[in-house]
Amino acid sequence: MSDLLSTEKTLIASLKDYIRAEESKLEQIKEWADRVDALSAAASQDPEGFLGHPVNAFKLMRRLNKEWAELGNFVLTDVSGAFISNLTIQRQHFPNDDDQNGAAEALMRLLDTYQLDTETISTGRLPGSSPDSSVHSVLTVDDCFDLGKVAYAKADYYQSELWMVQALKQMDEGETAKTADAVTILDYLSYSVYQQGAVVRAFQFTKRLLELDPTHQRANGNLKYFEDVLGKRMKVKERRRGKAEGGRREGRPVDHLLERDKYEELCRGEGLKMTPRRQSRLFCRYYDNNRHPKYVIGPVKQEDEWDRPRIVRYHDIVSDREMEKVKELAKPR
Repeated sequence: MSDLLSTEKTLIASLKDYIRAEESKLEQIKEWADRVDALSAAASQDPEGFLGHPVNAFKLMRRLNKEWAELGNFVLTDVSGAFISNLTIQRQHFPNDDDQNGAAEALMRLLDTYQLDTETISTGRLPGSSPDSSVHSVLTVDDCFDLGKVAYAKADYYQSELWMVQALKQMDEGETAKTADAVTILDYLSYSVYQQGAVVRAFQFTKRLLELDPTHQRANGNLKYFEDVLGKRMKVKERRRGKAEGGRREGRPVDHLLERDKYEELCRGEGLKMTPRRQSRLFCRYYDNNRHPKYVIGPVKQEDEWDRPRIVRYHDIVSDREMEKVKELAKPR
């Protein structure tokens, strides 16, 4: 019987461990719910302004596509069957991987087109964004890591490097990550810079990786390969000496599409500039479409934007009510 008492004592201890684990789990869920609730409350004040910030749009996609699924798995062992059932039903309306990747690619295009840096996007301090909206527009280590992986999957090693470096920087500054770790980030990073021809930097990142995980099989093989490549370069002291890579990054690869360069310049307000004389010939007017009855009663505001070719802008064409109707019709069915 004394053995049974001992068994019961063990069971009670095990039960208390279970209670502590459940309490800890509920506390984590509560913290997550409070954080998302605060974001949702802020967004509901001005949904269009909130979603007009590209970082907010990306994080919403990521949250619905990834974090809610992770939360579902986290509470799956709980007795919250109703919650899991509801989550399963609602997930059919959530964005998928393609949607999340599309939002990630939009951030990358923003970085390229407006010549921003990852720090600017990560902190949400985008040009033209209000200080209030950027409070909840911060990218975490995991966010930056995910962006780097999207670029890596598209073989865009330049962007992959940028985002992996940003993830590593934030981690070095003390930020904790849920899914990413320094070893994995460095693994992606070393290969990304190697693919751009930066063997010295690939070697340096691989060495740092092995300091964290000396048994990493691929990194050990890569380190030996990089040592061989660099050794041969030192021996040959080739004619490309003046073009030697050194320890710096090469910069964005040359884009062979001139049209893309031009379009990015125009997005930044660069490119062709109109002389003051030509600009003085541009006017604003009320337009009646050659005395069309509808526009005679209610002419529209027309503004000259460019002379050759002629480009005009129309103001206040669509009413607020009509815009709301268009947005309603554009929603997914």
